[in-house]
Amino acid sequence: MTTISEAITTIKKAENDADKLIESTKEKSSEKIEESRTKSKEIIEKSEEEAKSDAENMLLDAENKARKEAVHISNKTAEKIEISTKTAMSKVEEASDLVVKSIL
Repeated sequence: MTTISEAITTIKKAENDADKLIESTKEKSSEKIEESRTKSKEIIEKSEEEAKSDAENMLLDAENKARKEAVHISNKTAEKIEISTKTAMSKVEEASDLVVKSIL
């Protein structure tokens, strides 16, 4: 009888140990899941911040390039206007000379 009683006691102890181990494993699993959620949230937030920063930098670069191109176009246009004005002014003198000659 003692042997059966000892076996039952050992089985009950093993069951209790197993229950404690299951509970402990569930707690650790929950902690790991929560840690993973927290880390993934941090990674996502960091990635979003980096993406936003990259987008802002790209926008600034595009704006700077557009400004440089606008200045370049403006300078070229000013040069062409100046050349056209000089050409027109020289033709005005020629035209006025012709008018004066034709009247005289």
